[in-house]
Amino acid sequence: MQFNKLLPLLFVMAITLTSCGHSYKVSGTSSVSYMDGKTLYLKVLKNDKWVNVDSAEVIHGTFKMNGSIDSIMVASLYMDDQSLMPVVLESGSIKIDITDDDMKVSGTPLNDKLYQFITKKNEMDQKLQNLDHRSTQMMMQGIDESSIQLQLGSEAESINTQLNALVKKFIKDNYENALGPSVFIMVCSSMPYPIMTPQIEDLLKDAPESFKNNALVNEFISKAHENAKLMIEQQRMEQNESTHTQQQPQLGGQPSNGASQGGMQMPQQGAQQGQ
Repeated sequence: MQFNKLLPLLFVMAITLTSCGHSYKVSGTSSVSYMDGKTLYLKVLKNDKWVNVDSAEVIHGTFKMNGSIDSIMVASLYMDDQSLMPVVLESGSIKIDITDDDMKVSGTPLNDKLYQFITKKNEMDQKLQNLDHRSTQMMMQGIDESSIQLQLGSEAESINTQLNALVKKFIKDNYENALGPSVFIMVCSSMPYPIMTPQIEDLLKDAPESFKNNALVNEFISKAHENAKLMIEQQRMEQNESTHTQQQPQLGGQPSNGASQGGMQMPQQGAQQGQ
């Protein structure tokens, strides 16, 4: 038996809010030479498939799109089959800047808010990467792991605490717009399979019904509850088999067959999560 998984998800989900209609205008620039002549696509997830909403060819480092949508949505900008970055489709003039070092969307309220969050998160992620690099250097210098942990452990813990607080606050501040569910799903899709962690439970306990009833959030909650039941059943089966093995007499010096028969297999960590 396999644990229930969410459908393949990228960071960006097609999460929408009801409204009376929105007209958007995208103006983009790219200083990345190999993108010239490429067609970029804005895609959203509909009925479990990524669907094109708009497209434009990059000509001399620029591209433009415009259109109307019924609801605000967080889409993904694609080149070929590669998702490049999230873009909130909402009323107004949306500016996209792509360089070798950075990708950013600005010009409208939710895009500005999203990329301010992404910038802060990237800064903290970089600090953790720097600590990991320092740890590797110290090991190569012959410093033992306990000393490395003593020197770097508290700093790493502090950064992780700040990072978790940043994500938590952002989701809670955006419960009732398209950003909250989108970043919530980003956090959840980093797990090997849906499960209720203390962090997830804390985010959900104060969430309004509109957030919990979002299609993808609701799907995660349902599958997490199903997986909790499967884990309890797996533990029960393992306990029963362990008891049976202990009670079974050993005959003729043959090894005891303690291997689990028919137990659930945990999904592999390296399974692909997105398209």
